[in-house]
Amino acid sequence: MTDLEALAREIDELWELPPEVAARRGAAVEQAIDLLDRGAVRVAEKTETGWVAREWVKKAILLSFRLHPSHPVEVGPFTYYDKVPVKRVRPEDGVRVVPPAVARRGSYLSPGVVLMPSYVNIGAWVGPGTMVDTWATVGSCAQIGADVHLSGGVGIGGVLEPPQATPVIVEDGAFVGSRCIVVEGVVVGAEAVLGANVVLTASTPIIDVTGPEPVEYRGSVPPRSIVVPGTRPKEFPAGMYQLPAALVIGTRSESTDRKVSLNDALRSYGVAV
Repeated sequence: MTDLEALAREIDELWELPPEVAARRGAAVEQAIDLLDRGAVRVAEKTETGWVAREWVKKAILLSFRLHPSHPVEVGPFTYYDKVPVKRVRPEDGVRVVPPAVARRGSYLSPGVVLMPSYVNIGAWVGPGTMVDTWATVGSCAQIGADVHLSGGVGIGGVLEPPQATPVIVEDGAFVGSRCIVVEGVVVGAEAVLGANVVLTASTPIIDVTGPEPVEYRGSVPPRSIVVPGTRPKEFPAGMYQLPAALVIGTRSESTDRKVSLNDALRSYGVAV
């Protein structure tokens, strides 16, 4: 059994050393990347107060970039040139990977994950039963929950630096519509639905317009919310212009059958996905 506290201390020590000195103790970095690859550790964990980044794990990823030069990577008939090898997926992993989908070593794919031609970066964690659809991207350290659907062309941003920064989180049962972009550590709550082309950054206003007065959020989408693209006017010296926003237009009903709940939500609110 790995002593995670001891490994974390060693990674923190290596972080402070010059690369040429840290390289002599690179086994600790490799051990951390291996744990990520097997899903034995994660970059972020959910606490009573919210999601928190494990800084030492992110430091291990950054150290691996410092300590390893780029080298040829052979994948079937293709040759790449990179610092990180491609993740090896075995039949016993219970994962379906459709060519030319790629996951880098140090990412974790839970049993039941389906990767259509897509990309999963180092440090990412993808939960059981999740679909990563065609040309979707799961950025470095992003945490994707169970039974999530990332539709075609979705961009889930990566967050590596600073090490204490929380990565993008998409919680269990969420549905992210086509061409959505979620970046800068935004948290998409459990079973939320993002309509097509929603763009969420840390500063994007997420405005609940379902009541008599707007309620504004930033950096997080409430669980089971149904969200569509919107705009909000802002006065500039040159005049009034519309800036991007996201609008919460309803709530996905609680249901033991998430597929039924999702279909009802899409029919009720006419959300394009």
